[in-house]
Amino acid sequence: MIDALRSLLWLTRPLMQRVEAQVEHGLTGTELTVRMRAVLEILHHHGPLPVPDLARLLEIQRQYVQVMVNDTIKAHLTEKSPNPRHTRSPLIRLTPKGTDCIRMILEREAEILDLVSDGLSPDEVAIALRVLRHCHAKLEKQI
Repeated sequence: MIDALRSLLWLTRPLMQRVEAQVEHGLTGTELTVRMRAVLEILHHHGPLPVPDLARLLEIQRQYVQVMVNDTIKAHLTEKSPNPRHTRSPLIRLTPKGTDCIRMILEREAEILDLVSDGLSPDEVAIALRVLRHCHAKLEKQI
């Protein structure tokens, strides 16, 4: 079992690189980078968030997320709004342009996911997701 688990975990990096290449290819013709797209996707799924919450969800440093957010603001894809919980940490929210942009991108990506999922059952995908979440949680506790 250890060898199979090791193979699974080592496969995640090249898989992620291929996913990122597909995502980047799907951004052709847009003004987005892969990093900007990640910010838009989180806001699309979670609604307005302050930068520290975005950083937590993306699992990267807050300072780097701030740079990413600044890029989305400059492109008029997101905007700052007052945060009732913390006056010095504004909420970042999608603009109508940002909402339209991420919806279009997610629709394109859904077509790719349909191709990738061909030959897999919902149960197989659910088991794979459970295994990866388990490994992620165990490793997160180790750091």
